[in-house]
Amino acid sequence: MDSAPVYEIARFLKRLQWTALGLGAVWLLWLLAPILTPFVFALMLAWLGDPLVDRLQRAGRSRNVAVTLVFTLMALLLVMVLVVLVPLIERQIATLVTSLPHYRDWFMLTALPWIEARTGYEITDWFDLSRVARLIRDNWESAGGVATTLLGYLSRSGFAVVALAANIALLPVITFFFLRDWDLLVERVASLIPRDHLGTVSRLARESSDVLGAFLRGQFMVMLVLGVLYGLGLWGVGLDLGILIGFIAGILTFVPYLGPASGIILGVIAALVQYGDWQHVVGVLVVFGVGQMIESYALTPKLVGDRIGLHPVAVIFAVLAGGQLFGFLGMLLALPVAAVANVLLRYAQDRYRHSKLYVGEHSAGTQVAADPLADPHLAPRADQDEK
Repeated sequence: MDSAPVYEIARFLKRLQWTALGLGAVWLLWLLAPILTPFVFALMLAWLGDPLVDRLQRAGRSRNVAVTLVFTLMALLLVMVLVVLVPLIERQIATLVTSLPHYRDWFMLTALPWIEARTGYEITDWFDLSRVARLIRDNWESAGGVATTLLGYLSRSGFAVVALAANIALLPVITFFFLRDWDLLVERVASLIPRDHLGTVSRLARESSDVLGAFLRGQFMVMLVLGVLYGLGLWGVGLDLGILIGFIAGILTFVPYLGPASGIILGVIAALVQYGDWQHVVGVLVVFGVGQMIESYALTPKLVGDRIGLHPVAVIFAVLAGGQLFGFLGMLLALPVAAVANVLLRYAQDRYRHSKLYVGEHSAGTQVAADPLADPHLAPRADQDEK
């Protein structure tokens, strides 16, 4: 008669132990975040390159040869991007710096008077240089404190620069070894999973990998294509900063409406400052209109599809929360954690819909047979999941 309370106490203590273990792992991750960044980044690169390595192995090449070929291909692609993109963006930034006086004059002499004439608010005084200087003089003490803090940070940043250089140097080495030993790492992790749960864990791991892979590979291609399309289109319209604006809009494409909205705003401002007519503004709108049609009807359905299940708001929250908690390491881990959490939530929802709490006591017997996790004939076999 006393076995039930004892069992409940034991189960509670077991859950408490797992909770403490999880909190300890999170605390250790927070402590080691500065040195774990290159390892996590290398692990993601190895995960992205492993399917191609496996394909080369199935074609008859050894693991070492396949890893060397894929690693060389990834390095060449990175070098090509840096060689082409970095000088191009550098020239665009130099053009922006040169054009800043024109943007300032347009903002002060054209945009603000136009806004004041239609709103009735006097806002030009807030951008007066003498007023800004007076505000700084009145708040000199607080400004001095900010300056002292900034100088202290800069004096401590030398070690951060050295650490960043070391991480960049270690990244290709760690990536190569992760890529070479990826299958061995997966086997060792799988060997730690309890045999009774191997089938379920394997299925959930595959679903998580599919979700994350579809998002990263598909969305990256969409961002790349749209960035090139926007940049070439705005350059064809005649904007000096068209490539830079297109690049920014392409990067922000993973958030619906934010990418094209930011591109349209920046493009319209650049067209008005550079030309001051509505013909070029219409050209900017046409470029982004065509880009949105191509994205909606061609790129996203073919490259991304509907298998992701990651809502853009969830992606933004995950990236911001990860960055707030663990810095750059948290931003790297945000999407994998969000993908796994999304799969686990779907799994929990499926279990809940087949539970007695959801279907009720009377209809529970008729629902059990429909549960693929409860029916041994419908559940995936462990040996199939291992494959």
